[in-house]
Amino acid sequence: MASSSNPEIARVFLPSYPMFQLYKDGRVERLRQTVTVPPSDDPKTGVRSKDAPVPPLSSARIFLPKTSDPTAKLPLLIYIHGGAFCIESPFSPTYHNYLTSLVAKANVIAVSVQYRKAPEHNLPAAYDDAWDAINWIASHIERNGPEPWLNENADFDKVFLGGDSAGANIAHNMIMKSAGDDQVRLKFSGLFLMNPFFMNDEPDELISFIFPSSKGPNDPRLNPACIAIKELAAGLVCKRILVCVAEKDFLRERGVSYYETVKNSGWNGVIEMVEIEGEEHVFYLFKPDCEKAGELMDRVSSFLNL
Repeated sequence: MASSSNPEIARVFLPSYPMFQLYKDGRVERLRQTVTVPPSDDPKTGVRSKDAPVPPLSSARIFLPKTSDPTAKLPLLIYIHGGAFCIESPFSPTYHNYLTSLVAKANVIAVSVQYRKAPEHNLPAAYDDAWDAINWIASHIERNGPEPWLNENADFDKVFLGGDSAGANIAHNMIMKSAGDDQVRLKFSGLFLMNPFFMNDEPDELISFIFPSSKGPNDPRLNPACIAIKELAAGLVCKRILVCVAEKDFLRERGVSYYETVKNSGWNGVIEMVEIEGEEHVFYLFKPDCEKAGELMDRVSSFLNL
């Protein structure tokens, strides 16, 4: 691997947490690989997991909680992981463990969505893959889709979208996109956004590189605040939204801005915000056993069961 002082290197994304670097000749070198773990039956919680292909280009990890009634219909969570659109996976230990714990706590079935990553696959590839996953999940509504766990256990009257950081951005956009597509049969009960990434009015060097076709701060996919209020309210086709922010998170103000924008938009739903004092971005993924992570897990679990 080349040194960051090598004159052939034009730029490192991001210097504070290097993910990949760009050479002057246009080559891109990934600096951070994602470790993965296989699906499993978790001995502590009894949660089972399996992987499934999501045509045409993606896949997902599905989590099923331990239940005394194998025919019980459970709330369905579609979860989209974070990682600046560039790193992480449903198959990484971080997200596998988080979804295992959340599924056990909330007693829901979850589909953790894989999507193509930048810089090898620039945005909007991640949006496209998440949308394909939603349509694939919807193919199970009549109980004759390709995945038995969804056919047998998902309650399609209680469908939630959730995600963290960049994944929260994608989740918001999937809600908005579903409002304009009559072919999507999923009806969303709620949306929860953990430490969401949205742009403000300032340029973003990473986004400019991995999403060259966007308008940056003027792109509604990146900055919901630039959408007309009526359009935003009409696009949020769910009943409830939970926004979680952390006091020391560098994205805190953007999450608060999203909450305030939606709250003042005239949207006919209930939006709540939870702020965790003294913590940083997605702290609960890195410190899952701390007291505040447990409290946040309880809050999300309650949201999925109202």
